Amino acid sequence: MKKLFVVFLLVFAVSCTKTYTRPSEEEVKPAEEIKEEVMKVEEEAAEDIAYSRDEDIGERDLSPAEVEEMAKTVFSDIHFDYDKYNIRPDARPMLDQVASFMGENGDYNVVIEGHCDERGTNEYNLALGERRAKSTKNYLISLGISSSRISTVTFGEEKPLCIDTSETCWQSNRRAHFVVTGRR
Repeated sequence: MKKLFVVFLLVFAVSCTKTYTRPSEEEVKPAEEIKEEVMKVEEEAAEDIAYSRDEDIGERDLSPAEVEEMAKTVFSDIHFDYDKYNIRPDARPMLDQVASFMGENGDYNVVIEGHCDERGTNEYNLALGERRAKSTKNYLISLGISSSRISTVTFGEEKPLCIDTSETCWQSNRRAHFVVTGRR
């Protein structure tokens, strides 16, 4: 009877442990394809904000190339430590630059995307991605940017930039990504 009980406990313990299974090649897109998709989304966002301004006040149209260049230099991804959502000291200067730009250019809004690496459950990573996006938003609000100009979305582990299993790759996936949108 004791042997049967021990076998039952072992089977129960093994069945209760979470094992991580790496997604199959068909489920995960190659890094190059993901980068192409990200670039396409950024190009579409750049086109969305290249709108015609009121000529009566002497402002000029921004070309899509100018908007795209601005988005690359001002709105860079910020990264997070493993299982954390607090703003790292190395991200603050970049966020200060974003806040300065948004303060000077009231026509631009931003969507902050929260991303995670592949470790952890989908539910946990969605929640962590949301906390990362919201902490980034709260930092910008603390610098004087109106909350109505910032929205957040979480992707958890669903849109990785890199699919290798290394700390360098995981670090690149733990990020807040900015998508610039047009007028308020």
